[in-house]
Amino acid sequence: MLAIIPGFLTGLSLIIAIGAQNAFVIRQGLLRQHVLLVVAICAISDAVLIFLGTGGLGTLIQGKPSLLELIRWFGVIYLTLFGIRTLRSAFKSQSLDAGEGFAISKSKIVATCLALTFLNPHVYLDTVILLGSIANQFENNRWFFAIGGATASLVWFTAIGFGARSASRFMSKPIFWKILDSIIATVMFTIAITLAFYKF
Repeated sequence: MLAIIPGFLTGLSLIIAIGAQNAFVIRQGLLRQHVLLVVAICAISDAVLIFLGTGGLGTLIQGKPSLLELIRWFGVIYLTLFGIRTLRSAFKSQSLDAGEGFAISKSKIVATCLALTFLNPHVYLDTVILLGSIANQFENNRWFFAIGGATASLVWFTAIGFGARSASRFMSKPIFWKILDSIIATVMFTIAITLAFYKF
């Protein structure tokens, strides 16, 4: 428990900030579409990265700056395109109804979740390098720390995904969806700009 609790709190502190993953999970929750799938993909992806970091992948990545550089620019391009698409949807009539006009196939949901997770270098810095480094300070108990971090990810994504789903019935006004899409587009553009100028 002495390793699980710090792992949980550290993981929660890193993931709780609004980002591309969180914004997408909240949006799908509000749309009440494939929420369980979205939550599962994000939580499992984070858990895999945390365990890989605990197993030593962080050291390997730090020794390959060109890899992060490649991921960085793929991320910048993807987030910019995602932001443009979301901003455009804010001005379309079908974006005004939480229950109609938003149908997204499972394959697109999976692709988007994976892209928003693995094309963001900050994910590797937070989960693989930072959490992995801290976990290894616990030596023989490092895997318990990793379990704590992975649990925090699962709890957080479940809370915002299904919390947003429960709240969606109260948010059917057209102006809400225009504002939400505008905010999400802004988040995507901000992260893209940050990635472009961030010193890794």
